Formats: sequence, C-alpha cells, structure tokens
Amino acid sequence: MAGIRTVALPSGERVPALGQGTWRMAGDPARRAEEIAALRRGVDLGLTLIDTAEMYGHGASEELVGEAVRGRREDVYLVSKVLPSHADRKGTVDACHASLRRLGTDRIDLYLLHWRGDVPLHETVEALDARVSEGSVGAWGVSNLDVDDLADLPGGAVPATDQVLYNLTRRGPEYDLLPRCRELGVPIMAYSPVEQGRLLGHRTIAAVAAAHGKSPAQVALAWVLRRGDVIAIPKASTAAHVEDNRAALDLRLTDEDLAALDRAFPPPAGKQPLDIL
Repeated sequence: MAGIRTVALPSGERVPALGQGTWRMAGDPARRAEEIAALRRGVDLGLTLIDTAEMYGHGASEELVGEAVRGRREDVYLVSKVLPSHADRKGTVDACHASLRRLGTDRIDLYLLHWRGDVPLHETVEALDARVSEGSVGAWGVSNLDVDDLADLPGGAVPATDQVLYNLTRRGPEYDLLPRCRELGVPIMAYSPVEQGRLLGHRTIAAVAAAHGKSPAQVALAWVLRRGDVIAIPKASTAAHVEDNRAALDLRLTDEDLAALDRAFPPPAGKQPLDIL
C-alpha cells in the first residue's frame, strides 16, 4: 500500500482509504474478463480492499472476486457480507463457509452484517465473534446501521466499520452517524460514493473538476475522502475506470471548492433517515 492513504480500523489495522466495490458485477459473462482485469489493475495500483457480498449476483460476485485474486490473496483485504436472513448462529456459519468457497480462500478479512433484520443483534454478534475466534473471519462489522442500531449492539460491542450510503447527495450521516462513529473510533465505509454515476453531470462538480484538470468522478471521490476516517468503495468495471478512481487520492479540494459543493449540496440541518440502495 505504498503511496496509498490508509484508514485505521478500531483494532489498529490499516486499510486503503480507497477500495473497489463489486455490486452489479459478474452479471454479464461477456464482460467477465474485463471485470477481472479491472480488479487486478486496482490491486496493482494499491486499491487492495475489495468489497463483495453473498447477495451480489447470488454469489457470482464473490466467485468473480475469487478468480481475480487467485495467486494474490495475501495482497488483498477481502470484505464480504452476510444477509440478515442468514445471520443467526447456524446461518452465519453456513453463509460464511459458502462465501469462503466462492472466494477460494480460508479467510474473509472483514465480514459485515449486510443490514439489520429480524435476527436479534446479540445473536448475530455472537455468531460473528465465533467466526473470528475460529479464524475464518479476521474482523466483523456492520452495514446500513444507524446510530440507534449501533446503540443496540450487545455489551458495547464495536464493529470494525459501518458501511453506509454516503456521497454528496446523501449527506444525512454527517448529522449524527459520522460523529458517533468518530467517538467510537469506527470508520465509515461509503458505498455508491458517486451515486452510481448520477452525480457526474452536475455543473458544480464539473466546474470544480475543470478547475483542477480532473474528472467529475475524481472530485466526488475526493470529497468523500476529504477526512481521514472514511473509506470509499466505488465500482469500476474497466481498467481505465479504476485508474481514474485511483487519481482521486491525489486531489486535494480547496476551501473554496468545498464551499461551492456545500452550496450545491447542503449539509443536513437535522436528523435524516439512513438512505439505503
């Protein structure tokens, strides 16, 4: 990870601030080789955190990631997720082992509860802790949990991360979730940091990008990464797109840039429901 900015997890372990997402990858066999090449190019560039989930393509995304990292497993920090319907004691064991098979590894570095469901959180946390104890999981975290949900974690349990929807048009977490996570020492992992591309035509983002000689995507990513405790996991299906994302780490937005973006995308004035895609 030389030259790549990193973020500290509660354990002290550091991971790249910019990783690679895989939602909606592995859906088209004709693009498989290109998507695998993109993930491998990202690893070459230091974007070694790769996020996937058992839900993505009903396991096809994990299989794609497994093929992409074959022979380079120790270079990569793998993140996957268990569905809430599987997150009881037995279901977590079965889901984790199935994900390990699809990924072609004996360890998931970070295993997340995908969102809160009907299984009591204390049971899910017990199941996740057991996976850590047996060595099949390095650490556990959560996804799509708001402040009240974090407060319901048993016994003051602290997740390694909370993966949530966060970008310029989804700033609700700034009001209370980001401050609470900072108090806990828990980094946010931002999914859909460019709002699945919908942000890229906005004239303010385009103007900031033009002023720096950068792309709109790089501006949107640099904004998400402007603080030291947020990880971004944009999806990129081509090597060129991965390279464009990587360059966002070299962009430092000015106070004037940030003020212009605040005017175009105002920060929250009060509590907002946590957005989920």
